Amino acid sequence: MNDIVMRARKHLAPALAFDTELNAVKGDGATVTCSDGKTYLDFSCGTAVANIGYNPPKVVAAAKKQLDALMHSGCVYYYESLARIGELLAEITPNGIEKFFFSNSGSEAVEGCIKLARYVTQKPALLCYLGAFHGRTYGATSLTTSNSKYRRRYEPLLSGIYRLPYPHCYRCPLGLTEKTCSTDCIEFFDKTFRHEVAADDVAALIMEPIQGEQGVVPTPKKYMKRLVELLKEKDILLIFDEVQTGFGRTCNWFAADYYGVTPDIMAVAKGIASGMPLSAVCSTNEFMDQWPPGAHGTTFGGNPVSCAAAAATIETIKEEKMLEKSREISLHVAKRLNALKDKFACVGDVRGVGYMMGVEFVKDRKTKEPDPDTLEALLKGCEENQLILIKSGPFANVLRFYPPLCVTKEQIDRGIDIIEKVLARIHKK
Repeated sequence: MNDIVMRARKHLAPALAFDTELNAVKGDGATVTCSDGKTYLDFSCGTAVANIGYNPPKVVAAAKKQLDALMHSGCVYYYESLARIGELLAEITPNGIEKFFFSNSGSEAVEGCIKLARYVTQKPALLCYLGAFHGRTYGATSLTTSNSKYRRRYEPLLSGIYRLPYPHCYRCPLGLTEKTCSTDCIEFFDKTFRHEVAADDVAALIMEPIQGEQGVVPTPKKYMKRLVELLKEKDILLIFDEVQTGFGRTCNWFAADYYGVTPDIMAVAKGIASGMPLSAVCSTNEFMDQWPPGAHGTTFGGNPVSCAAAAATIETIKEEKMLEKSREISLHVAKRLNALKDKFACVGDVRGVGYMMGVEFVKDRKTKEPDPDTLEALLKGCEENQLILIKSGPFANVLRFYPPLCVTKEQIDRGIDIIEKVLARIHKK
């Protein structure tokens, strides 16, 4: 354990968990150099934040320029970077979403989304999914069930929340297989409306289009289609939590683009500003214009420096055609990760969209018994070979493969070569 780690742990609350004991000194694109003198290939992206790589030059320059001019406003003044990020977000968000409330974190954005939904509909109830992760503040924790540890000793939480089974096809809540499933889990809506809450009391359903913390689980497209139709029929708003899926993570601007869906409200954060704290509640003029001054607020949200970094992040993705380039390489990523499944029996499932991929490890493919030990050994072995990866899932058995948009095909191959080499050593077929 190095000196920085020991000093930090002396004063940091242990509630904040770290994935490694490395001391980062400098980030550059897809790599991080640490105090041990080694440069690591990083496919964690700071938990899906450094989507265009660490320290992107244009973003750093924009933040420095803004830092010299104005660090903080506190809603006393307007400023250029605030106007600019609003304009740029309106260009890339799904059609019709063009007004934003800026805050600092994903959890704050989720809180704002549920407040907006309740305010404009004047309805009390919210629907969400079992296994969801929406954040750690009070309201966000109330929506989160990816792991009981996030809720332990915090009850009672927010009321008026009703949960539905998520369409996790590898671990189907109904015990069906891909061959026998016809999105039967959508029928749970009728049961919920019949037994728990009337549909006309429900303000909105909030969902991650791809559940990240649950183990990188994409919503099947056929389920999403039926869901959108059902919510429209019942006059229930759709909130997309795109905190993790946004800003190129799926090799689209948003997962909404991948699904061809325009939600009523969106929560965005993480990759929005390449590491500077910023998030946003995103919605239409129709809904935002019903939210009067004082109905929601913030002191640090929309910080001038963060807004400048966010604008430069979007401009960099556009100018360098990062989405187009990443879509091509992502096909290679999927091919190579699926090859691991063919080679190693411990790989039960490979799933995801774009640069948001999950590899689930199991002890037996038939029983699907989770194998967190193999993943733990793999992460340790990869770190020893200068590759950083992180885990997810309620059983801690799903590898998150989250390279940045700036990654090269050669770096992808080097990273997967390391994974393959370590797996061959610890778990033969």
